[in-house]
Amino acid sequence: MTPRTKAIWLTLLVTFLWSTSWVLIKIGLGQIPPLLFAGLRYGLAFVIMLPWLLRPAARRELAGLQRNDLIALALLGLVMIAITQGAQFIALAHIPAHTLSLLLSLSTLSIAFLGVLFLGEHLHGRQWMGVAVTLIGAFIYFGRLGAVSMFGLAVGVLNLLATSIGAIQGRALNRQAKLSALTVTGVSIGVGSAALLALGLLTEPWPTLSGREWLIIIWLAAVNTAFAFTLWNHTMRTLPAAESGVINNTMLIQIAILAWVFLGERITPMQGVGLLLAAAGTVLVQWKRRSAQIPKT
Repeated sequence: MTPRTKAIWLTLLVTFLWSTSWVLIKIGLGQIPPLLFAGLRYGLAFVIMLPWLLRPAARRELAGLQRNDLIALALLGLVMIAITQGAQFIALAHIPAHTLSLLLSLSTLSIAFLGVLFLGEHLHGRQWMGVAVTLIGAFIYFGRLGAVSMFGLAVGVLNLLATSIGAIQGRALNRQAKLSALTVTGVSIGVGSAALLALGLLTEPWPTLSGREWLIIIWLAAVNTAFAFTLWNHTMRTLPAAESGVINNTMLIQIAILAWVFLGERITPMQGVGLLLAAAGTVLVQWKRRSAQIPKT
């Protein structure tokens, strides 16, 4: 097996783990309030990642940062973890998993437009075609959605916006090449999980957790967060960003299938067509010309 083939299979494993998170979250939300649930997941993940953050190399990275860099890291944690994940857990308590998954797939479009505005990353002809295909797919899906919680959809839109803004923040930070991806991930998870836990403790009752709930939290933190994020960063060393993005987009279909099998969340044939079109459109948006993928030196 070549390094590229191995990286593709490992990336598919990561997307599968992340897709199962949605099912586990929906199950856990039956007993755990959403903000505390998210805070416990990412707080435990931060504890697991702490040994990496305490390595001499990581400490030197952090010590060499200026005040503006530390503020940027903290803001990334608040947006990408606290707001994004808090909104995701709340939305999943009110709307089907495949509905929120489709909403978040639109972040590919919003990230692309924000990249044009703030990072100078221009879209090409094929990517504009992907924008159109994605919007058609979303229109087909939501046109046949039926009765659904408007509050859940509103929180889902907040999740979409926070995801997009957090992605632009992350790109801006990573462009500076001052920090490793693991350090950025670990620090942002630490800041965001602290905010989630604080807000959850102030607004939600502490739940009575059974062994099943603790097992879900531990699995989500250790496997689907700490391990999966680390494995994702490892595969990014081999695969171009466009290929990773294409594989990541398979989550839209994976989540729909897993939600149908384990949660009984059925979709109509036309909604399935909408999901497939949206997935295909986001692939086109992310698949840049090969020449555009070559980093400038």
